[in-house]
Amino acid sequence: MKYIDAHTHLNLSEFSDDIDAIAEKTKNDDVIVVNVGTGRGTSQIAIELAEQYDHMFAIVGLHPIYAAPSYVNEASEDFDYDFYHNLIEKDIHNNIVGIGECGLDYFHGDANAKQKQKDAFHLQIRLAIDTNLPLMLHIRPSENTYDAYDDVLDILKEYKIKNPNLVGDVHFFAGTTKIAQEFLDLGFYISFTGVITFAKIYEELVAFVPIDRILSETDAPYVAPVPFRGRRNEPSHVREVVKKIAEIKGLDENDIAEQIMQNAKKLYRL
Repeated sequence: MKYIDAHTHLNLSEFSDDIDAIAEKTKNDDVIVVNVGTGRGTSQIAIELAEQYDHMFAIVGLHPIYAAPSYVNEASEDFDYDFYHNLIEKDIHNNIVGIGECGLDYFHGDANAKQKQKDAFHLQIRLAIDTNLPLMLHIRPSENTYDAYDDVLDILKEYKIKNPNLVGDVHFFAGTTKIAQEFLDLGFYISFTGVITFAKIYEELVAFVPIDRILSETDAPYVAPVPFRGRRNEPSHVREVVKKIAEIKGLDENDIAEQIMQNAKKLYRL
């Protein structure tokens, strides 16, 4: 397989009607797919997809916006450590390759929601440490700030002191080069979505992050890249992300695809 979509959501309802066709297309397009859970239900579906298709893997966990009620969702769920730990213990084929997507989302919710997000994040970090799996981070700051990035970094730095092997990926990174460097210093990878194909503001970030620490993702069904803007995003579109990374870096696309695959194999132990 040539490409990897390191963060996608074929486990969401947007793909329930044509999942078999999408699975076949991704395989024909040489794309490894990592489906990321947002809660108990979607985590379970991600595992089922990984068991059904040999080019798919799963990441399990609780998205921060579902850790507390907000205008995005009326319902919420507590992070059930035992539930997720049992999923990993039963994973005899090593289809589960990470914990998340977890982190902090200050764009949604009030002060009470932020505390619940932090509580869930701490539990997921502990699960990652206990199971020796990497984290898949979701970080969205308040408008016109980088507050959530700052808080996530502070939390991770505390854990890294006693757990130097704690690593992960900063999904859909939208911080500064300074913030990126702090995550790199902690041993984390940084992944980019199709937004880099149409938002020039990301070019400095892509140019800054070393190629041996970059991952490609779609976050499908969201943020489809050029030339698929306005349509449902799909894992096969990750090829456009890789193409844009190569263009920004001024390197051969095949070399970039190969390096990103090696990065993913190292992080996820594929």
